[in-house]
Amino acid sequence: MTTPAVEHVTLPESEWRARERAHAERADALTAGHRERASRGEKHPVWDFLFTYYSYAPAQLRRWHPGPGVELAGAAGDPRAAWRWYVPGEAPGSLTVDRAALEQEKAPLLRGVERILRSTAARPGRFGCFGLHEWAMVYRQGEHRHPVPLRLGQEATDTVVESHELRCTHIDAFRFFTPDAVPLNQYAPTRETQPQLEQPGCLHAGMDVYKWAMKLGPLVPGELLLDAFELARDIRLLDMQASPYDMRPWGAEPVAIETPAGKAEYVRRQRGFAERSTALRERILEAWLGAETAAA
Repeated sequence: MTTPAVEHVTLPESEWRARERAHAERADALTAGHRERASRGEKHPVWDFLFTYYSYAPAQLRRWHPGPGVELAGAAGDPRAAWRWYVPGEAPGSLTVDRAALEQEKAPLLRGVERILRSTAARPGRFGCFGLHEWAMVYRQGEHRHPVPLRLGQEATDTVVESHELRCTHIDAFRFFTPDAVPLNQYAPTRETQPQLEQPGCLHAGMDVYKWAMKLGPLVPGELLLDAFELARDIRLLDMQASPYDMRPWGAEPVAIETPAGKAEYVRRQRGFAERSTALRERILEAWLGAETAAA
């Protein structure tokens, strides 16, 4: 892992408490629908993914961190004094993230996260998959992972798969392909080859920026974490709109990737997400490692 070189700053108590409040309010707004549905025991096939596949509770998303190299003036009496990875700062009564201890304990994980973030941000995006990974997950399969009807029915869905090339580069999508779909894919991604295959045009790689930000914990400022969550939310909508499932009852109008117009719409939005995800990867690396080290 690259040696970090982050400039140290001290935030006055009034400033960091205002940022903390703004973060909590923003997080609450982002999770309100999920929390309300959960209180009623309701499931949502589009949005539950953000809290089940990414198994981070709304309370974790709500927790604000300033990032490394930042001392919080007057924080010694704050509840965060009992949080893991916080230690007294140089100024009396301040707290700061114990980056050295965190990086020492989690060195293998953080090396992997840094490698994924760097390699994916540096790679050009590929935009010819058309979201067919979701179609490959139901190909020639009578029972599906989601209890939602197929928009075209099973036979027509299978025909769409067979009339296209499968070009999925993401292991966590590919691993859910049906047995008949696996040999149709251009790639055979594995966990070991993930750093070589991950690319910013992939919707799931874009959603995973949120996962990597969560894994970095207090090394990522809270505002960046919520930006990553918002990106994952926006990508998830397209992922389900372009899927073979009929998501209209849940407010997700189809992006019919089996048509030229649907393909064009998918790629247009896919390119926008690639730009956002690459920018976020670079911002996370800079906040964690400092501008000079992040650019190395």
